[in-house]
Amino acid sequence: MPSKITVIQGHPDSSRRHLCHALADAYADAATQAGHVITSVEIAGLDFPWLRTVEEFNSGVVPPPLKPAADAIAASDHIVLIFPLWLGTAPALVKAFLEQIIRPGVAFSYEKKGVKKLLAGRSAHLVVTMGMPAWLYRIFFCSHGIRGLRRNIFEFVGFSPVRVTMFGMIESASAARKSSWLKNMRKLGANAR
Repeated sequence: MPSKITVIQGHPDSSRRHLCHALADAYADAATQAGHVITSVEIAGLDFPWLRTVEEFNSGVVPPPLKPAADAIAASDHIVLIFPLWLGTAPALVKAFLEQIIRPGVAFSYEKKGVKKLLAGRSAHLVVTMGMPAWLYRIFFCSHGIRGLRRNIFEFVGFSPVRVTMFGMIESASAARKSSWLKNMRKLGANAR
């Protein structure tokens, strides 16, 4: 059965194409060929304000430039977020995007008995590129930044499962290795994972 998928490309540099763009394209192309309905979001192409107060976060509304992305996420069965690892976690632009969308009234609500997860019933996949070996980030750094995104943002609002794929040593990766990564993304896209 076809899935509604939102593919979010989170590389903050819009001046040129990066591996993140190629990974997003490979996933989206294969998913489309498999009959899934794809909405693509390019965070770097969006001009939106950053949250600066708790009042804005708690009672503000999603800014107009992000409303289509928020609507796409709410309507999706699955989202894929692709970004480079910067200082151990997602770039600030990705975090600013998530703060505007994963907010009270949109992604969760405060209830007397706790938090109501408004995005429950959806799955997510975080795809991360990095300069270091992926195994080193997993073992030595305990994937700290990605674990925080997974647990404190995505699982907090109801996404389950939240899968993670990491591609390391991207600067020195051979063409054959990059080709295998793209093949992996096409397989994930075809299977809506």
